[in-house]
Amino acid sequence: MALSAPADATGTRTGARRLPGPDVVRAVALIGVVVMNYHGYLVIQQGDGDTGSGWAAELFDPWTGPLSTRFAATFVLVAGVGVTLMTRGATAALGALQRVSTSDGSWSDAVDRVRQLRWRLVRRGVLLYTGGLVLDEIWPGTIIPFYGAMFVLAAAMFTWRTSAIVAVGVAAASAGWAIRLWRFEQRQDGFSTAWLTDPDEGSVNDFVFGVFVNGTHPLLPWMAFLCAGMVLGRLLTTSWWRPAAIGVGVVLAGTAAVVSSTASTGFESIALSTDPGQRGLLYVASALGTALIAYGIIDGAAERFPLVTDPLRRAGQLSLSLYLLHILVFTAVVDWWGWIEPAGLDVALSFALAFWIVGIAAAVAWHRTWGMGPAERVYRAFGG
Repeated sequence: MALSAPADATGTRTGARRLPGPDVVRAVALIGVVVMNYHGYLVIQQGDGDTGSGWAAELFDPWTGPLSTRFAATFVLVAGVGVTLMTRGATAALGALQRVSTSDGSWSDAVDRVRQLRWRLVRRGVLLYTGGLVLDEIWPGTIIPFYGAMFVLAAAMFTWRTSAIVAVGVAAASAGWAIRLWRFEQRQDGFSTAWLTDPDEGSVNDFVFGVFVNGTHPLLPWMAFLCAGMVLGRLLTTSWWRPAAIGVGVVLAGTAAVVSSTASTGFESIALSTDPGQRGLLYVASALGTALIAYGIIDGAAERFPLVTDPLRRAGQLSLSLYLLHILVFTAVVDWWGWIEPAGLDVALSFALAFWIVGIAAAVAWHRTWGMGPAERVYRAFGG
């Protein structure tokens, strides 16, 4: 039995039509990431931490607002979809051979292909993790090292049963929630948890806890979003996945909002919070719900209006380059040249809008001329 043609990092299989949905969703999610990052970093540089007042300020609050981390969660969901699309040919071939007996070299070929894909994900994950740690010195709070750690774990998981992947996602969300509740109770009892939340810089604990527990996008609970994406990727061949994803998303987000509103005590305000910083189950449900809704709607638009969404599709294929570019532009314009000074939401939105008008135009021109983006070329050269 021959293996399916190989796939690239975003799920394209050689000789097969590239799905436009993941690229378009990735681009839209990255637009939101840029908006929240620019607003948050301008607020930080302002020094007083004031995000302003009014409905717009509350909506775009980069730490506790309803849009906080939602774009990043959607980005991770798309990453999970990409992992499945990249590996599904080899996974399907291996699964088929496990159900039949064969005396030719098909089994060995299938195992070799799976092994190659595992190492490809590991190499890419290690590159993102190490490069992300360096980037974090320039752009504190970047998602890149967490993204890399997720890829390393995904390398082991992509051949697992769907039920096992779901179990990992639920366990990650539950563990993140349990750790937060334990920390709350420890503090109430007068015990310090600094050994967990503030380990010695550069120590082993610092790196381990920094990936799994602390930081901006810890794997507990953020692995839940990647696992959900891996499962969603397995459903894209069905005719019902889009209404199912949107329906599940509405249930998750709606339930989280209703249950969270019932909190009345200090403990409940932590346990039932949808605040990203609390990392509770309701936060995961709410963020995952909105990510699923967004994915279903945007993917549908990409399929229905391919000409309109084509610039976003091309930009989505250069997402790593554009992510790094938005950091370089902010650093140059704000930190080096001082052309933009820390100010309110209007400045942040205008700055982000200007970046994306130029960024999308540049991405389209680059993609039409050279195809793969510069950062993507380096990424593929190392990661395969």
